Amino acid sequence: MGYSVNSKALEIVEVCDNWYSNRDIDEFHKRKNLNNVEYKLSKMNFAKRCCSDDANLCEIVSVAPEKDETSQEFIEKLLSDNRFDVRYREQLEKTSATGTVGAYIYLKNAEYIKGKNDAISVRGGDIRINYVDADCITPLSVENGLVTECAFSATNTVKGKKKTTLVIFSLENGRYKADTVVFDEFGKKVDAESSSIQLGDVKPFSIMTNAEVNNLDNMDGYGLPKIYNSIPLFKAVDLCYNILYGDLDKGQKLVFINELLACIQTDKDGNPYLTKQQKEIFILLGENGGKFPEEKTLVQEYNPEIRVDAITKAFELVLSLLSMQFGYGTKKYTFENGKITTATEYIGTKQDSMQELNKQRKQATDYIEDIIHAAMWFSNQFSGTSFNVNEELSIEFDDSYVEDKQSKLESMRADALSFAEVPILKVWYLMEKYNISEEEAKKHIQYTEEPVDDLED
Repeated sequence: MGYSVNSKALEIVEVCDNWYSNRDIDEFHKRKNLNNVEYKLSKMNFAKRCCSDDANLCEIVSVAPEKDETSQEFIEKLLSDNRFDVRYREQLEKTSATGTVGAYIYLKNAEYIKGKNDAISVRGGDIRINYVDADCITPLSVENGLVTECAFSATNTVKGKKKTTLVIFSLENGRYKADTVVFDEFGKKVDAESSSIQLGDVKPFSIMTNAEVNNLDNMDGYGLPKIYNSIPLFKAVDLCYNILYGDLDKGQKLVFINELLACIQTDKDGNPYLTKQQKEIFILLGENGGKFPEEKTLVQEYNPEIRVDAITKAFELVLSLLSMQFGYGTKKYTFENGKITTATEYIGTKQDSMQELNKQRKQATDYIEDIIHAAMWFSNQFSGTSFNVNEELSIEFDDSYVEDKQSKLESMRADALSFAEVPILKVWYLMEKYNISEEEAKKHIQYTEEPVDDLED
């Protein structure tokens, strides 16, 4: 079709996905010691932890139309049928990890009718959302940083055989066309399952990228994978952990005992040996066995040092650098009073860090609105509904990670009761508590000069 694939971007995505998925990085985790013996570093999978904490900050509580209530039931059913609450959470983590996620609308169990000139019309069907990871997204056209044409791919196993589906959304004269091509396990096109459908002017897919500006070359259409620039620090975290693990693993006290001091049995050849119980405590030195400098010959103790303080300082430095690299200042992860303070705890007291959060929430809002508007268009076109595909949506995010919502509501309620002569305070309280629009809140409030005893009643 004349499009090219950005293999450079996909290479970067693959590297980041390996760290997020806790896979072995051969050139780092597999190594040899000074004696040329192969061993493998243990992994903390801190990349997953960072992405998970990022996702916490963009969790949603509800999605509702701003004014028109007629689409509320449709939106709730769409999100419920497609497990949006679960899959959206997964995509939030993947956005932080690989920089990009996507979704597109399709019809399941629809009736396809072939007309004149092999034109295909569609009727009925259930509206479904297909969620796609970055490695299966190929931006085809990008305008002002927005993906306007895109291809999505996926390989699944059907009855023991692999099938690859490629869906290409392209623009023709301002209208989208969806070309679906299915390939069998040998890469041969399956004509019976491939089709081309004319859609409308509403974009049938949506792309969510990391809000941070992408400073990497050859990444047009893709967001910045936050893991990529932090890989050296994830390596440092694993190295710190392995040093600590090594000290603990070799930290047991050793007691060396001369055979002249112990009641030692001898084997059939007359060689002394320790019993199983003795071996748990002692290490046998021969009669003329060597000794440590300035140690007694008969009994010697060796207590390996566990370098907790030094290792802790190394961890603190690495975690501070990692916090700064991930965009939340120098205290996203830090040791304080024997515990690790996480980003969510830190943001609650450092509101300047909310800037990063608000940028990402704008990306999430646009992503969700595009998905729902596309689903509305499909419903109007193939199921005969008449939803407004441009209506504004009210998306409430979960702020419990960055603030105590109950305390905030109590404060707003106290203000509304204390300043009864300022009706807008009551309106704001109802809007916040029940996630309703300003117009709805005003309907439930009677503006009088008398104070309200119990605003909830």
